[in-house]
Amino acid sequence: MVENNILLESGTNEVEIVEFYLDEARASGQYRGYYGINVAKVLEILQMPELTDMPEVSHPAVLGAFNLRHEIIPLVDLAGWLGKIRAKNEPPKIIVTEFNRTKSAFLVSGVTRIHRISWNQVEAPTGYVSSLSVNSITGVVKFSGRIVFILDMEKICMALNPDAPPVQEASEQVRQDILSRHVKALVADDSVMARKMISGILEKAGFTVHPVENGELAWRYLSNARRMAAEHHRPLTDFVDIVVTDIEMPVMDGHTLTRSIKEEPELRNLPVVLCSSIITETLHHKGVAVGADAQVSKAELGDLVPKIHSLLKRAATAKT
Repeated sequence: MVENNILLESGTNEVEIVEFYLDEARASGQYRGYYGINVAKVLEILQMPELTDMPEVSHPAVLGAFNLRHEIIPLVDLAGWLGKIRAKNEPPKIIVTEFNRTKSAFLVSGVTRIHRISWNQVEAPTGYVSSLSVNSITGVVKFSGRIVFILDMEKICMALNPDAPPVQEASEQVRQDILSRHVKALVADDSVMARKMISGILEKAGFTVHPVENGELAWRYLSNARRMAAEHHRPLTDFVDIVVTDIEMPVMDGHTLTRSIKEEPELRNLPVVLCSSIITETLHHKGVAVGADAQVSKAELGDLVPKIHSLLKRAATAKT
């Protein structure tokens, strides 16, 4: 098992990441690249298990599956997924993960250590860097002597499972109610794929959506909305009605964004929904601690619109 002191406090804008590396074989020699994944997604780190072939795998990077305490876990060659050839210098390591209520395992060359850092240290990747990595990088951390790339593990797993059932659309009654209210949603998520997916779900349900890449940009948008509302003597709801935010984001995470909103008198009544792959029974309390009005796992996006609609109705009732 991964022995670590997972952050117990909420809204500290800190994260713990497991740093690992991939040794890549190139014509010019060998290259070692460093990567990271949130400790909250890591169950344990193993030696190479005995694999069983899987029929009709969706991608050549899927090497097979293994039995872990009576659960069948698929194993993905992370180097293969990234289009690299792994150099076989030493016995590889297996990182077993759980997010979006799904367990997966990733083959890597080795694991170095766990870092506790501030999200302020995590930079958003440039568009050029993202394009060179199949848009699978969500953050960049610069340590002394090396750069660590934070991978979009959700994107990788969703791409490997293209036949996942579609999200059920909102009912026409709910859609008409949202349209009639002219509901404006601020969506913050660092994953390009997740941001488009969540925005698409909300737009189909009748929301006007303003998407941003992280909590810092969301906070700037809200600060500007608060200023505009005050200057023009208008209600905040003329600019934004609901905030839907991921938790893991560069610069400012979703817990910190939520806490900041709830501590600001002019914003505290604004409903905030945490929408993340790491919302579990064991981590749910962290969202409660910062004042989130609702929490939705990205594995259950069909619950997103009904929960938002319920919050909006409750807010409207409170005003009357």
